[in-house]
Amino acid sequence: MSLLENLLGHTLIGPDDTWGLLGVMCVCVALSIILEQKYRWAARVSGSVIALILAMVLANIGVLPIASVLYDDIVWGVIVPMGIPLLLLQCDLKKIWREAGKMLTIFLIGAVGTIVGAFLAYYALNGAYTAGGGQSRDLAAVASMMTGSYIGGSVNFSAMAMQHGLKGTPVAAAATVADNLLMALYFFVLIAFAGMRLFRAAFSHPHIDGVERGTGSGGAKTQAASFWSRKDISLKDVALNIAFAVVVVWLSNLIAGVFSPFAAEGVVSGFREGLLDFVGKFLGSQYVWITTLSVTAATCFSGTAEKIHGSQEIGTYLIYLFLFVIGVPANIYTVLTEAPLFLALTFIMVVVNMLFCFAGAKLLKFDLEDAIIASNANIGGPTTAAGMAVSQGWSRLVGPAMLVGVLGYVIGNYAGTAVGILLGV
Repeated sequence: MSLLENLLGHTLIGPDDTWGLLGVMCVCVALSIILEQKYRWAARVSGSVIALILAMVLANIGVLPIASVLYDDIVWGVIVPMGIPLLLLQCDLKKIWREAGKMLTIFLIGAVGTIVGAFLAYYALNGAYTAGGGQSRDLAAVASMMTGSYIGGSVNFSAMAMQHGLKGTPVAAAATVADNLLMALYFFVLIAFAGMRLFRAAFSHPHIDGVERGTGSGGAKTQAASFWSRKDISLKDVALNIAFAVVVVWLSNLIAGVFSPFAAEGVVSGFREGLLDFVGKFLGSQYVWITTLSVTAATCFSGTAEKIHGSQEIGTYLIYLFLFVIGVPANIYTVLTEAPLFLALTFIMVVVNMLFCFAGAKLLKFDLEDAIIASNANIGGPTTAAGMAVSQGWSRLVGPAMLVGVLGYVIGNYAGTAVGILLGV
């Protein structure tokens, strides 16, 4: 039991105190965003990690309960599905292909590396995980979740966690801690690569040279403050964003319900049954259809989508709420006992992704900066990739970083679902 539970006999805020829990959650998310945008140390750690740490601390000392209707029914059941289409609303595939150029190629190579890394990590660690009392299915689910996360971002992690029934579980919480820790450490590694003679000798680096000559944009603000600067938004924008998200989730559930009955309930035997099982699980996923419908709308009606302001801001805020909630059940003992293997899994996936990105850039004779930002976009998502470009003064890479990172939101759900099915989840 936690400290306050031992003293009071219950958590400071009860699981039925919805407004109290919501208040703490919103205050902590606001504090995380403020710190990220005000202080460089917080920008390096990232607001998402700060929110998760705050949730872990408050839950482990007994301020917050580890389970509540607010977490399961509202955040996991409503907020997360609504956040995904909002983040995808600006994902015009034609624009990404036209403007991202070399970075898109490396990003896709890195996505393949993430998938390869997921299989390597699963088969390398499965024996140790099951010997320690874990279930192969849980490790396969984490590999699927991390595939989504290390191609797209936290939004894909949450989608895969929901899909595999791990929402609010210690496994998901421990995997989240491992995910965010490796991600934060890797960002420092990528920044270090930009200054290493070894990498500068192996790759061209025009943006780094421009900054050192004083022709870059500099980085007066933190990464987050530079990216999330004040933008024009109206009441109509808010109304259209919410309506779009709700309709997409509604239609996705309807379409997924048509295909989900094809999934096998027991052991699959034979090609035909296996094919139907794949169709049932893949096309029966609401997140596959949320992704498909959102991207189709963003691509086919790109002109209209671009006129709707605030989708990225609202969607990102909703995902911050999710990140706070997913840190709540992260019991310190569980993290210490289960996270080491998850850390090893994420480490393998990050290293393989890095090797694919930098080897691809070397073979194709692309710039060092393209490889760094593309790998960041894989592992962290569009905001961290754009933020790193801003912080390093690589102003011309900010737009492409955001574009390829948003594309990762699309690919991540498909790849994570496929990896999970192939590993037997």
